[in-house]
Amino acid sequence: MLDDALKRDIQSAYRRVIEARSLKPRYGQRLMMAEIARTLGDIKTDEQGKRVSQEHVCVLEAGTGTGKTLAYLLSALPIAKAQGKRLVISTATVALQEQVLHQDLPMLKASSGLDFEYALAKGRGRYVCVAKLDQLMEGAEENPTMSLFEQSLVNTQEDIGELARELAEAYGSGEWQGDRDSWPQTIADPQWRRLTVDHRQCTNRRCGHFGACAFFRARRGMDEADIIVANHDLVLADLSLGGGVVLPNPKDTIYVFDEAHHLPDKALEHFYHRQGVNASMRWLGQLKKSLTDLTTGLGAQHTIARLLGQFPELLASIEPRLGDAFRLAQPLAERTPEDNERLHYRFAMGRLPAAFRDLAQQLITPFAELSRHLETISDILRESLDPDKSTGLAREQAEAWLPLIALVHGRALEAHALWQAFGAEEVEDAPPQARWLTFEQRSGEAELTFSASPVSAAETLARYLWGSCHGAVLTSATLTALGRFDRLQERAGLANRYRYQILPSPFDYSRAVLSVPREAVDPADRDAHESAIVDFIEKLGTDEAALVLFSSRKQLRAVTASLEEDTAARTLSQDDMPRRELIERHRKRVDEGRGSIILGLASFAEGIDLPGDYLTHVVITRLPFAVPDDPVGATLAEWIESRGGNPFMKISVPDASIKLVQACGRLIRKEVDSGRITLLDRRVLTRRYGRALLDSLPPFRREIEGVAAPATLAS
Repeated sequence: MLDDALKRDIQSAYRRVIEARSLKPRYGQRLMMAEIARTLGDIKTDEQGKRVSQEHVCVLEAGTGTGKTLAYLLSALPIAKAQGKRLVISTATVALQEQVLHQDLPMLKASSGLDFEYALAKGRGRYVCVAKLDQLMEGAEENPTMSLFEQSLVNTQEDIGELARELAEAYGSGEWQGDRDSWPQTIADPQWRRLTVDHRQCTNRRCGHFGACAFFRARRGMDEADIIVANHDLVLADLSLGGGVVLPNPKDTIYVFDEAHHLPDKALEHFYHRQGVNASMRWLGQLKKSLTDLTTGLGAQHTIARLLGQFPELLASIEPRLGDAFRLAQPLAERTPEDNERLHYRFAMGRLPAAFRDLAQQLITPFAELSRHLETISDILRESLDPDKSTGLAREQAEAWLPLIALVHGRALEAHALWQAFGAEEVEDAPPQARWLTFEQRSGEAELTFSASPVSAAETLARYLWGSCHGAVLTSATLTALGRFDRLQERAGLANRYRYQILPSPFDYSRAVLSVPREAVDPADRDAHESAIVDFIEKLGTDEAALVLFSSRKQLRAVTASLEEDTAARTLSQDDMPRRELIERHRKRVDEGRGSIILGLASFAEGIDLPGDYLTHVVITRLPFAVPDDPVGATLAEWIESRGGNPFMKISVPDASIKLVQACGRLIRKEVDSGRITLLDRRVLTRRYGRALLDSLPPFRREIEGVAAPATLAS
């Protein structure tokens, strides 16, 4: 249990912040703090400090206005410090990460009386490599072996000398901290690749520039921090490396996942593998061409010489089989794709024909051997950089060849992971792997890409995150689907024994009206639905600040083209300009007392913050059902159906419920906000699932016109 002294510390810090900021205490905020303190304070450890309790995770749905950030910081930080753990705050978006880092934490440090340090964590690839910068500043070409290899693959020879000088001057003067995100201008990917390294290419303490390294400077600041601000991608990347590589070890960490509803999708992305056949043939061919130079440069080291001697046989076993991939796949292509067009072929239930399974099995072993050989060579080259170790290679030789070997090692590992996932045996009763082929034309050249992905990351998250961490808090405004946590539990691998709570909102939702007007029609009649949307937008008041949400870009464009001239003059389409510019124009129009109508897609249903008069009417043109036609979603739907389930009710309806709540959540952003939400999809009244979707929404006042009796279940 939480001891009394710690309770007093949390309560005292809360009072100080409330008084210093002239804030009003919120009931939901206090409940959230109590639940977090109860969960984290109850964690039991053995004599070695290892967690033994199994109720160390709490999942809290807290709507906009609850004050989530303040609640989890004030309750989790004192407990983490008392237990000798680090607090990692993870967000899904840059906007929230910047808010926590630049607003919430400085405010807390100034107002709460709590003593703590905090730092931002980013992956190595977000920082400039000082060694590469130094090479460019001295007028030397980047590592010649690396440059020749990279240029043959990415075909970029753009001069970046001027950019390198600007970066070096800013970094040397302390005006810039060396991270890509804080540079005032956008640095294109091809340029940045020549200015940074990944964990395989970095030589760490053996680098002559280690003391000035931007990444390790940031790491040193992170080592002293009580709170580390990260993002979901970095947390998952660290776990995939074994944990404790970039971030603190999970067993010594309490995680807070804000915007936690994004975590399952982010996790799936980390276990998705793909390999382009022609792309693989190119880097393998370049490796074959480099073997003579490699042997000349590194052959004096007997282990490396022995391993390089095995490369011709390995490459000879790989290249013909990759050639077979095109022959096997060609009959599955419905037609030849046009330039820049992608065509997919998905294997039903992820099950491969025997020929494809054999191909995958034949490629797993040689790519595994190639990866091991390259790893051994990399290790020897790293040791050669250490003056205290004798490997038979000069430091200069190792420095010249390590970047190339590290690059090829990474590609070999990616290829091995793909073929391993593609050829893995199915586990009975376990969710399948989604497997598919992509046919495309790139600058007139055909490419065939093999892809594989699990359909669920639940087991991986359960084992490597929830099972390994000291404690965790998951929070978001939308964690439940149809009022229940079941969907999140399934997708994120969260156990029933964890704590779950829906916190009350501070908002008075009766200040808003939810309307399903007579104009609402079934989207199955596309022309009638489109016409109804156009008519409804035409009738919006000339002074209204409205957001109209579409489920398809095609329909958004069709409606935009059909609007009368005076109405079109009041609209701002997501299809026409960047999000930031659109929001700025909208705010300016409202400030000038004019009407403004935003036409947006699904991404505008989340993350748009237009309080007060900036948004008084949200129009949802269609229930936000996602069609599971992507390879991963379609495979999952097939698997559910094969087990007697209904994928529409199990996946589509719960997911639509979450998206509908998010869309409606654009309207009420502050306690004084009011307005109207209009739903132009009659299925909410005529389908069996409609009542469940309406019941999952906040208690808006309802104006439901032309109510029909529920029909049989249909999508």
